[in-house]
Amino acid sequence: MRFVIWTMVLMLAMTIASDAQGNKPNTLTPKEISEGWLLLFDGESTFGWKVRGNAQWRVENGVLIAQGNPGILSTTTEFADFELSLEILPDPKTTGGVDVRDAPNQPIRTGPSEVGVPGKSNRWHTYTIQAIGGIITYRYDGGKPSGDLRALPLHRGLITLRFAGEGVARFRNIRLRPLNLKPIFNGKNLDGWHIMPNHKSVITVTPQGWLNIKGGSGDVQTDAQWGDFTLQLECISNGDHCNSGIFFRSNLNEFEMGYEDQIRNQWEGDDRTKPVDYGTGAIYRRQAVRKVVSSDREWFTMTLIAQGLHFGSWVNGIMVADFTDPRPTDETNARKGARTKPGCLSLQGHDTDGDLSFRNIRVAELPTVAP
Repeated sequence: MRFVIWTMVLMLAMTIASDAQGNKPNTLTPKEISEGWLLLFDGESTFGWKVRGNAQWRVENGVLIAQGNPGILSTTTEFADFELSLEILPDPKTTGGVDVRDAPNQPIRTGPSEVGVPGKSNRWHTYTIQAIGGIITYRYDGGKPSGDLRALPLHRGLITLRFAGEGVARFRNIRLRPLNLKPIFNGKNLDGWHIMPNHKSVITVTPQGWLNIKGGSGDVQTDAQWGDFTLQLECISNGDHCNSGIFFRSNLNEFEMGYEDQIRNQWEGDDRTKPVDYGTGAIYRRQAVRKVVSSDREWFTMTLIAQGLHFGSWVNGIMVADFTDPRPTDETNARKGARTKPGCLSLQGHDTDGDLSFRNIRVAELPTVAP
């Protein structure tokens, strides 16, 4: 079952102007980045989306355009609790819209909507949708909350854009903020964490309330374990190209035996699309980032969503890695094979001159089945 919002019979009004807050379309402000917002559409490509059906999808002047036959475009990542905001502009001949909590392999469907929206002309229209547990609410053009649909069977799922197959539909500013993440680092001490013994790293909590790692190889692990989850944290590299990583689904009390979300702000020459050592946000040894977004000596936000064997990684709200593990299963060690079994999270110390700090570390476990 899906929750569906459709725009209906909106007049064509092609514009690439800034949005109501004065921001350039398909970008995030520093405040939005620190709050954990993600760009599902980067204004340049369909990275992080999967086409189904025969619609033609293209990006033109920062707008995602659907044309031709009926079809849908779904995120490759599933989301649980979230706030979603996007703008839609179809022409009078078509119906375009968005589903949330869409199930993978859902049949393609276009047609009359379950929730109709009055047609208005000559401008983009904004939808804000909030999904918490089995309750979905939405706003249209900043109005009062509407909807309040309950008892949805899926408490996580894909975001899907739908196109009816006539005219043209346009989408932009597709943003999502995961909700209900819980802190796992209190900024005062290492309660809930333990340092792996017999390694060189010096791991401390700074007076500012940051978790700092410096001075060589080491590892600080969570006591708790997660399988499918959303993780967000902020990091700063206090030196040149400091090497670190976030290990996940790791073996508890074993050194660096898991998947790794890489940290390394380095690229070849002036080209950020050519990362050195996979780059910050990479699934290390599995998929390099498509570009290095973060820079040394500046705080940046990392988001990792792990669901089954699919991993989505964002840096400063931009998706940089979109990986599904094709290897044979090895639930004992994610370095040797594909693993879905829960494991601990850990922060890595690497080089002797490394110096990195972490803060605002928070996690939400993804629901596996509807309650």
